[in-house]
Amino acid sequence: MALMFSKRVGRSLLVLFLVTVAVVGLLSLAPGSVADVVLGENATPEAVAAMNAKLGLDQPLWRQYMEWLGSALHGDLGSSPLTGQDVTQAILDRLPVTIELAVMGLLLGVAIAVVLAVIAAATQGSAVDRAISAVSSGLLAVPAFIAGPVLIYFLGLQLGWFPVSGWSRISDGLWENLRHAFLPAVAIALVEVATFQRLLRTDLVSTLREDFVSAARAKGMSRTYVLFRHALRPSSFSLITMAGISLGRLIGGTVVVEILFGLPGLGQLISSSITLRDVITVQGIVVFIALVYVVVNMLVDISYGFLDPRVRKAVPA
Repeated sequence: MALMFSKRVGRSLLVLFLVTVAVVGLLSLAPGSVADVVLGENATPEAVAAMNAKLGLDQPLWRQYMEWLGSALHGDLGSSPLTGQDVTQAILDRLPVTIELAVMGLLLGVAIAVVLAVIAAATQGSAVDRAISAVSSGLLAVPAFIAGPVLIYFLGLQLGWFPVSGWSRISDGLWENLRHAFLPAVAIALVEVATFQRLLRTDLVSTLREDFVSAARAKGMSRTYVLFRHALRPSSFSLITMAGISLGRLIGGTVVVEILFGLPGLGQLISSSITLRDVITVQGIVVFIALVYVVVNMLVDISYGFLDPRVRKAVPA
């Protein structure tokens, strides 16, 4: 068990290293620099060179990266050369917005998907099953950058039920916070509903054909009881895995939604930092998102043992 855990941690650290190298390499290919942004288009080459020297940007790229990596390994993600703000603090300031959107969107997606998948599996081959499948296929074709404007227009502008921009913190009132978060969360959840529903329905249909389900039915248990008590949990492995992967992806993938709704989250921050060539801030955010992604997936693996005792028995001591 310890060896397996060590291997997983080693692979995770390798992933984090490769991600940061890729980010630095890609950003280095973009035209312009922080000095160009700070001094403006009319700056002389001498002024740009002096600013680059002041910021340490005149050093080779590999040396800049190694210095940043050394600080990051000690928990220091550096400071923005544009604003002077500590990157870790900037992440913590905006993290609550992104976390709430990602978690709320994921929970909405899972809850709706479970209900639809159970109904579809229980009515396999019926008109209801085919209708749910058609709706799921339609939702897969509606990404957030399309769903967002549609929700804004109908539920925000036409009906006036929800605000279409801005953010209200939980400390300012839970109701107002949920009203501001609902439309962005729904825009995030729609595609997740389609993916989760199709995945869980397939696993449920397969599980309902197992011998232990037939035995439960032979004992006189109701179809609903068997479906929820005996079939749902062992059918949730793929769903749990996908949900864990989706959470890490959503934390880093709320950029479009945050821009559409004008929300002060990590997506908005990384978008503006890329535009301004703020490499230090981008690196810090990417490392944080990659770390969350890795940790969530490790927790997903651990959760298998709680879902099915057979998994615990199969793991070597």
